[in-house]
Amino acid sequence: MTTAKQYISDLENILSHRHDHGADYWTTPDKRLIKGSPFSTLECVHYLIELGMDSTDPILKEAAALIFSTWREDGRFKVYPKGAIYPCHTVQAANALCHMGLASDERLQKTFQHLLEIQYTDGGWRCNKFTFGRGPETAYSNPFPTLIALSAFRFSEYLNKEPALDKAVEFLLDHWTIRKPIGPCHYGMGTLFMQVEYPFRSYNLFIYVYILSFYTRAKNDKRFLEALSALESKMRDGKIIVERNVPKLALFSFCKKGEASGLATLRYYEILRNLDGKV
Repeated sequence: MTTAKQYISDLENILSHRHDHGADYWTTPDKRLIKGSPFSTLECVHYLIELGMDSTDPILKEAAALIFSTWREDGRFKVYPKGAIYPCHTVQAANALCHMGLASDERLQKTFQHLLEIQYTDGGWRCNKFTFGRGPETAYSNPFPTLIALSAFRFSEYLNKEPALDKAVEFLLDHWTIRKPIGPCHYGMGTLFMQVEYPFRSYNLFIYVYILSFYTRAKNDKRFLEALSALESKMRDGKIIVERNVPKLALFSFCKKGEASGLATLRYYEILRNLDGKV
């Protein structure tokens, strides 16, 4: 896939931020891969891929090497030089690398095994970090990291073969019913969730439907179909309308707030292709 002419300026703009944080490839000298949102390392590689940059491009190859340099022998990724390593960090790094076509790398194979080993009892993934204090809601896993884990796993041989992933899908489908904020980080399904965000950056209706559409366990489920219907109700003339993004992305042509996005619409039609083979 190559970048279409109308998106070249977007790609160049993203590349112009490469050294914003003091080192190359959108990171800091001490390799903080999620610092500087929305122009962090892990976010920018997704933007470039979404805009059509080939994974064999030297820029993405070097970015992949940078991300892999934070990999640990137990399968985790240390995306900050100090402090605890949380599952949400590992799934974000793994997901970026999988999007770059590296899911078969033996290091990521070990990461997949690690994630299956630490899966929480409710089927999701959960960080032992209680920023908002403790309560009944914090007994749950964190929905968005769970969704990102499923995003990474969809590139693997575990897709639609591993019962543990079906359990993760069920956890996320349950959240469609619960709706209220759950998990130590309080992910809910309120007004912000229902706003279509693109590119995929946070927990919202669009990425929720998109990722779940890859999983057979979700495709015929009433809750998934309700979410899909909610997404389709927000479309205009068969196109995805961007309802939310961060101000720093406001001038990018591929994701202008309030306008139809051709690339986002391609992701919607990918959802439909995923559903063609539902059983």
